[in-house]
Amino acid sequence: MDLASPVTSLPGVGPIMAKKLSKLGLSSIFDLLYHLPFRYEDRSQISSLFTVQPGETVTIIGKIESIKNEFTRSRKLIQKAVVSDDSGPIDIVWFNQTFLTRTLRVGDIIGLHGKVDFFGPKKSIISPDYEQTTNNPALIHMGRIVPIYPETAGVSSKWLRAKIFPLLGHLDNIPPFDPNSLRHIHFPESLDQVAPAHRRLAFDELFLLQLTSLIHKQSWHQIKLTHPFHIDQAKILQFVSSLPFTLTPSQNQSLKEILADLSLPHPMNRLLEGDVGSGKTVVATIAAYSTHLNGFQTLILAPTQILASQHYITLKSLFEPLGINVDIITSSHKAIQQASHVIVGTHALLNKSFNRIGLVVIDEQHRFGVTQRTLAASKGESPHILTMTATPIPRTVALSLYGDLDLSVLTDPPQGRLKVKTWVVPETKRAAAYEWIKSLITDRQSQAFIVCPFIEESESVKSVKAATVEFKKLKETFAKNRLGLLHGKLKAKEKDEVINKFRAGELDILVTTPVVEVGLDIPNATLMVIEAAERFGLAQLHQLRGRVGRSSDQSYCLLFSDSDTQRLKALETHHSGIELAEIDLRLRGPGQIYGTAQHGTPQLKIAAYTDLSLIEKAKKEAKEIFPDLDQYPLLHKLTQKDKIALVQPN
Repeated sequence: MDLASPVTSLPGVGPIMAKKLSKLGLSSIFDLLYHLPFRYEDRSQISSLFTVQPGETVTIIGKIESIKNEFTRSRKLIQKAVVSDDSGPIDIVWFNQTFLTRTLRVGDIIGLHGKVDFFGPKKSIISPDYEQTTNNPALIHMGRIVPIYPETAGVSSKWLRAKIFPLLGHLDNIPPFDPNSLRHIHFPESLDQVAPAHRRLAFDELFLLQLTSLIHKQSWHQIKLTHPFHIDQAKILQFVSSLPFTLTPSQNQSLKEILADLSLPHPMNRLLEGDVGSGKTVVATIAAYSTHLNGFQTLILAPTQILASQHYITLKSLFEPLGINVDIITSSHKAIQQASHVIVGTHALLNKSFNRIGLVVIDEQHRFGVTQRTLAASKGESPHILTMTATPIPRTVALSLYGDLDLSVLTDPPQGRLKVKTWVVPETKRAAAYEWIKSLITDRQSQAFIVCPFIEESESVKSVKAATVEFKKLKETFAKNRLGLLHGKLKAKEKDEVINKFRAGELDILVTTPVVEVGLDIPNATLMVIEAAERFGLAQLHQLRGRVGRSSDQSYCLLFSDSDTQRLKALETHHSGIELAEIDLRLRGPGQIYGTAQHGTPQLKIAAYTDLSLIEKAKKEAKEIFPDLDQYPLLHKLTQKDKIALVQPN
């Protein structure tokens, strides 16, 4: 048996069933074996029919005395059987399962599990699960602790048990996995076996993930550059000294690491992680300058037009005095100059051809799928890759997700920045908060963001404020102020107009959705108001808060909420994105931090991102076995992402 074989290699699994299984992420035999139960039913206790009572859920074994289709008085079609054991008979009732009268025969020995109730005047077992035991020495669904799996339409736990059980008998010769762990997790003899089996399988998952990262890192380092970069330290220092600010210690350290990578004979593959406002763009700008000095172009890929436009403005102001041409490609800016040295863009630039790309910078990299990142990396002859993220990544997650990348972290804010004062505000204080906002705008000529979770009102959650509705109300509340509306459904030109007005100080308040989470840098905006704050993760709230506090003026963040306030109050005392992400990870899990639709983020099926000790153990073991990986051909096969869904990003 080959664990990497598709599920269609199993008896009775054709294209239609394979499509159903794919909805559960099951494409290989390996996936099937690692599709773990989420709970168990104890069907090991066999009850005597004489003793069963209405209201009990029981497991019985008996002989079919009769079975037939029958219409009730209300013309409902039922399947009615009489099953007996040594203590007597009992009626069994199913609904609309006519195939049972062809599948089950009089005289068959059958196991049943279901609830006892009255059907009419008679005590019966209603709609039970069943298993024929005639000529079946190994019971799978009865007489044992039975696994219950995540299901989908057409794929029941019973079907999964029937396919997984026989596979477990073929695992003894498949190192390095422990076959007993798989047997104990699927069909434990006692529930005490489940926890240790789960931990071992979690290790297997993390081990494969780490091994995959090592393989990718090695293959990346085997690429040889045709034109290695020369780092002109004097010109770079001159450029850095010309900047209108001083680099922070962590910016200097990250820059040192990046320039060292650029001088190597193989391409750089580095992740630059930094809190909102920590200055990642400046570090990337210096890397782009070094690329220009070597006669190559730089591509900067951003997930949104807002962020692309912000990068364009920043780079243009820094590079134009040096005669370095900066261009932008988005859905509304498609034409570029042939002489462009730095090209900023959204997904639109992936459709363009370029001549001499030496560096690709991918901002907010988790927002791009694997295919998109690969396509960006192909824009040139093995270009250097610098990926950046402002999403705070807990150490445990970084160890798991980015083992194939070298990591640089910006840990300190630019000089002169003050911490954003943050308060959770209950509904009872809304009116007073609005009056304070008005005075702040009038007295300090400040600007404010008001963020709503939705664009339009939702039928299912009418209590949550929507930007379009709130905009109309706020225009009345703030009648003496100038308001603008920004959300994802606006056309690119309309977005630009609103943002440019806000940037120019022609608007006092910008009512918006979380579309401003990344990209807007408005130093004069010192107030962030977030409606229904409980609907956001702490990490995302911290990202939104990072839109203010970008000057030397004191900034503020108001979190309107009457629920989950204990969690939200963490923002009042914690100003580090990493710390907040760790709290979020413990409270909500990685899926809630990064969003269920995030591209390119491996979703762990078994292990937990919070289990640092197991992650580090898996990383250590992967490093030890990696030099001898050729001796384990199956292991090598299992690390191929196109083969195994377990380590394949969504």
